[in-house]
Parts: sequence; structure tokens; C-alpha cells
Amino acid sequence: MMHRKLLVSLLVSTACNGTFHALAAEEKTTRDTVAGQQHMKIPRQVTSAQSEAISVIGAGSTRQLQRVSEKQFQMSVPGTNPLKVLGQLPGVAYNSSDPLGTDPWSQSFYMRGFSQDQLGFTLDGISLGSQSYYSYNGLSINEAISPENIQGASVSQGAGGLDVATSSNLGGTVQFSSRDPSDKMGGKIAQTFGSYDAFRTFVRLDSGVLNKSGTKFYVSYGRTSEDKWKGAGSSFMQQVNAKLVQPFGNSTTLTAFFDWDQNQSATYADMSLEMIHKLGTGVDYYYPNYGAAYDAARGKYPPGFSGLSDPKDAAYYDGPSMSENFLGGLHLESRLSEKLKMTTNFYAHDKTFLAWWTNPYESSPSGAPLAEQVGRNFVRRYGFTEDLTYHLAHHLINAGVWYENNSYQTDRLFYNEPILGEGQPFNPYNYSANAFARPWGLAYNTNTFQFHLQDTYRVLPNLSLHAGFKSMIIGARSHVTANDIAYTGVDDSQRPSGSMTASDAFLPQFSANWRFFPHNELFFDISKNLQAFPEAGYNQFSPWGVATKSEFKQIQKNLKPEKDWVYEVGYRYSSTPLTALLSLYRTDFSNRLQSVTTGSLVNVQSTLQNVGSVQLNGVDATLILRPIKGLSLTNNISYNHSEFENNIVSGGTTYHLKGKLVPNFPELMYKGALAYEWRGINAHIDTIYMGNRYLSYVNDTAVGHYWLENFGVSYTFSKLHFAKALNVAFNIYNLTNIKYVSTMGESGNPLSGDYQSLQIGAPRTFYGTVSADF
Repeated sequence: MMHRKLLVSLLVSTACNGTFHALAAEEKTTRDTVAGQQHMKIPRQVTSAQSEAISVIGAGSTRQLQRVSEKQFQMSVPGTNPLKVLGQLPGVAYNSSDPLGTDPWSQSFYMRGFSQDQLGFTLDGISLGSQSYYSYNGLSINEAISPENIQGASVSQGAGGLDVATSSNLGGTVQFSSRDPSDKMGGKIAQTFGSYDAFRTFVRLDSGVLNKSGTKFYVSYGRTSEDKWKGAGSSFMQQVNAKLVQPFGNSTTLTAFFDWDQNQSATYADMSLEMIHKLGTGVDYYYPNYGAAYDAARGKYPPGFSGLSDPKDAAYYDGPSMSENFLGGLHLESRLSEKLKMTTNFYAHDKTFLAWWTNPYESSPSGAPLAEQVGRNFVRRYGFTEDLTYHLAHHLINAGVWYENNSYQTDRLFYNEPILGEGQPFNPYNYSANAFARPWGLAYNTNTFQFHLQDTYRVLPNLSLHAGFKSMIIGARSHVTANDIAYTGVDDSQRPSGSMTASDAFLPQFSANWRFFPHNELFFDISKNLQAFPEAGYNQFSPWGVATKSEFKQIQKNLKPEKDWVYEVGYRYSSTPLTALLSLYRTDFSNRLQSVTTGSLVNVQSTLQNVGSVQLNGVDATLILRPIKGLSLTNNISYNHSEFENNIVSGGTTYHLKGKLVPNFPELMYKGALAYEWRGINAHIDTIYMGNRYLSYVNDTAVGHYWLENFGVSYTFSKLHFAKALNVAFNIYNLTNIKYVSTMGESGNPLSGDYQSLQIGAPRTFYGTVSADF
């Protein structure tokens, strides 16, 4: 039945918020300077009804490089996480409990089986580090820039450009770019309303060109609030962006970018398969019922909970998170001669992040049988990149360096909860620093250096070869800032601390593109990649997270950084009525480090485990049809078989992982879209099929597949006397109101059996937006 449904959907074809329209068939010569690769003379991508060229399959690139335009981001509901928009690409899986993807805890982003911790992300060349909840070296794209200010994104699956500033790229890169200020004075105002009191306001002011030198800037403010769709609580985010562009003559331009954001998120509770089967999908935190949480901590549970294997761990009083970020960057681009260009980036980032949980296993000094705990992260980093690009005859030569220093501190604190009836419960949103315990604390200082050199050689007008390499060294040192022997079980002298280095002097990349017939091209890519050792707190997924110094010394001697070889070969076809892509890839992964998780959610034991080698084999296919003007039919299908090649021993038990599939990522995905544009009307309906996914490493627990449909329609009134354009939009998320498991493994994955590490997807939600451009 499932296969019949898939076949029908392939034939009917629907996808991707209607955003991936087709490629137009005009000839032009382009050059991909971001990746340091020269393009051949290729078909220009098909333009939409609004005359904006967008690319789906990266025609002309020697790698599989897909571009997502500003228009594609704008077609989603305002405030939507940009990663959710990228989730419509083939080979990409995005999930979240929140319909807009703004809840930082419940989101996950995978690309060809690689998680958001194993990919590289940048904004205007600024390294964004890991996109994870407890990111130790960056911030999420949703916090780095308002979605309305994104100009586009380049997504390189598999390899990633050698010049991308990242120490986590194993399976690809995502490079976002911000829009420039407009040449004419103007602005944008948008107001969104939605289900569960969703409310977003966005205002942007463009100065226009202010003087003869070309100075221009914009400032924007975005504010989003939304109640949870189950349980109690709400989320709030506000963000300021500013960008200044200052030309110096005709050959040099200085750009400054600034971001500030505050995020308060009432997250959704994690669930296990047992909880879903016995209690349903509506279970959430006890908040604001402090009495129910108090009773549960004493062993008096709500109806149905007593039948669970661990009812105390099934639900907590609350679990919100808060963050604040300051991000600034300077970008200098200068053409030193007709053939030589220099690009320089300086950036700095300051981050405070607080993750709260109510702990029913820890008593408060008041005598209450539970306590409030917080995991605190402080990140302060700065860095720069320097690139030189030289055009010599048929060669495009690019070389550059990236350096970053990162200071990261993480610790755990406990706060008092009152005896029931003798005071108000602790309020995480208005807390003081008077904690009654600080069990542990760690501080890291990390220096990252990367050098790259690459050359793209146009052998013939229709044949390009690319070769290059990068050298990386990431040195990190930690020291203990707090240690409670009653909690850790060892004194200060036995707590793990010290340095570890991940490095490789030669990480090569080879690729080629051959346009063997008009509209037809072949490409291949081979690359070697390396990832830095993860940094985290006590008992968490990190070499420094072990219990004793002796264990850490063994890790220092034996642990090797994760590396992989990626191989890809593909075919592209680009024309006005038809666009097609077929890409086959293989990845040989060595020293795969996994987070093997046990314990309760408030006292997670995340063991760093080397699970040996992993082999990935897969295929991505895209077919876009444009039978008439304004109508596009898109189909994306992806197959990924990622299996472990070694058994492992943990706690004296042998776990037979060999031949088992990697958890959290499906073997089969399908995405389709039907989109139509006519004059000011734009309508689309899309569907996503997410195949079965395993929860445990030995594949004895799993969640089933799901189909998810979305719908959107908008109308633009143009040439109004009070505005350039007025747009009215209406969107429905989860059109058929299905119940499904969205994110998996957010709390880690067990070697075998069940674990409380599942999030439920949002039900059907409605959104309406009115926006005006001036």
C-alpha cells in the first residue's frame, strides 16, 4: 500500500512549498566564486513568473551544489527556520515539534545521513559552527539572521567547498548570504497571525544610497511569539539586524553586519515509544501544575503513569531554554588588479545559553522532593578569513586561511524549589545567581587554523577540472572550574582536563564537470574530510566528559578524529520544459564517534563511543516539469543506506552493530510539489514522505513512516499609491492533521531498546500574513 501511494505521488507530483520552480534555457557564462570554482558556459536557470532566476540542481558546478533563492525563503511563513526551507531539498531531512521550527530543542537537520553536528554552516563567510542545541562553537542560523534578510543559500551535499570556514564538515556545507541594502530608500512591514496565538511582526528600513560614494544601510527588527500546541507555555524571540555597505571607488567594498537576538522557548517534553503507546502523544510537562509535579516526585503519579517502566522520568515540571547572541562581522572585498581579487572577513560572537530542567531525583534545601537545574553555556569567539583568487589563462586559482579562537564555558547549577503550598515555584525566566549547588564546571579554549589551495582548470569550453586541498589543525584545552565530589565521585585532582588535537595536513578534493551535449552534463567529486573533537560537559558527548583523569588519558592516547572519504558522480539536464538530476554517492566513514545514551533525562549518561567504520551508499534524483507557463511539477526522491561495519563492546556486552543501519535517518524520502503562478497569484501544495527510522543502534526499536502535506496561497497587489507592493498570504501546515514522530535522538540514542528521545510533530496549523514593501 505504501509503495502504491509513493508511485501515485510520484506521478501526481507535488513539493517543497512550491518554491523549487524551474530553470530557464538562456545561455550565459557564470563563475562560482564562493566555492572557488569556475563554471562553464551553461544554461541559465529558468525564471519564475516574478523573473527571479533560481537554481535547484547547481548546473555547471563540478560538485553537487544547489542554490536556494531569496524568493524561496520568502514563500514560507515569516519567521520559519531557514533550515526547514532547506528541508525540501533531495537528501535533506528536517524535523521539529514546532510548526515554524523555532524550538531549538526539538529540531534536527540531516543531509545524506549526516547530522547538523557533522555539517558546515556559514553566513556571509562567518563560521556558524555546530547547529546543535548545546552548540559550543557557534549559533543557529535562525538566531544569526532574520529569515526576511536572507538573500540565498548554497547547499553542497557530500563534499563542501574547501574554502568554507568550518571544523565540522563531514557530509556537506550550507552557506547563507544576507541581502544587501536597497539602492532606493524604502522598507518592509509584515504582520503574521496564526494558530496557538502565533504572532510575528517584522519591520525593515532601507536608507537607500546616501552619497556619491554609495553608502547605504538597513536596520530591521523582528518579534515572534507563539503558544505551545500541547501543554502550557509560550515561546518568544526578538531580533535586530543591521547591515552597512560602503564602496571605496570601483574596486573595493566594505560591508558590516550586526545581529542581536533574544530567545525564550518553552520546549516540548521528550517521549519514548512506551509513553506513546500507553499514554498517547499529548503528554507534556506538568507546568503550570506544580502540585502534580510535586506528587510525581514523591511517587504519586497521574492516571496511566504507574504502568510505565519509569514513571518518575516520564514527565517533569518544566524545561525551558533561553539564549542571547551578539554577532558582528566586517567583510572587505577588493579587486587588486584585473585578475586578482582579495576577500577578508573579521567576526566576533558572544553567546549566553541556559537550558532548564526540573529534577525529581534531586531534593531542594527547603525539603521539597525536586529541584530546578540549569545547564549554562557561555561562548566567546573571534576569527578571520583571508582569500585570494587569481585568474590566470584557463585557471582560476584560489588560496586562503581561516583562524578562530573560541572560549567556551559550561557548568551545571541547582536551585531551590519550595515545599508545596509554601511559596511560588522557581521561575527560570526571572532567576538570580543564588544556586544551592554547582556540581561541575568546565572551560575550554580552542584554536582552529585552516589553509586551502585549489585550482579550477577550464580544459575546454565544455570541460572543467578542479583540484585542491586543505590543511586543518584544531587544538583544544580544558580545565575544571567547579567540582562537587558528592556529585562526580572524584576530587579535583582526578577530574579530566588537558588538551587534544585533531589535525590533517592534506585533505584533498578532486572534481570535474563535462557538458557533453547542450543541456546535458556529467560531474564527479572525490574528497576527504575531518571533524574536530566535540566539546561538552561532564557525562556528555565529549572526550572530556568521562568521569576520571585516567580515562581521559587513555582517550588522549587512542582516540582519533572522525574522517571520511566522499565519492559522487552525477548527471544533470537543464532546459525550459524539463530539469533533471541523478546523483550517486558513497561515503567511507572511519572512527565514527556516537553518543550512546543511558540514564534519566535530567542525568543523562552520554558515553563517547567509537563505533568504527560506517559505509553510506545513496542516490538523489530530481525531476521538474513545466508543461505550461507558470505551472511547475517537482519530484525529489532519495535513497540512503548507511550501515555500521563493526561490532562494539560496551560494559562487557558485545553489541552486534555490523550490518545495522545508522539511527534517526530514513533510507527512503520523497518530496513533491505542485505550484502555479499567474499574475499576482501564487499557490502551491507539497508533500513529504519520511521513511522508517531506527531509534536504537542495533535496530531493535524504530518509528514508522509518515506523509506530511502543506498548502499555501498568496496574492500581490502592485503599483499601489501608498506602497510598491502589498502581499496577502495564507498557509496551512500539516494539511491532513496527521500524528507523527518528528525529531528523533535529541537526547541521544540507546544501544538497544527504547529511550525517551522522541518528539511529536505539530498538528494542523493556520497562518495569515499581510506585508507591504515601500
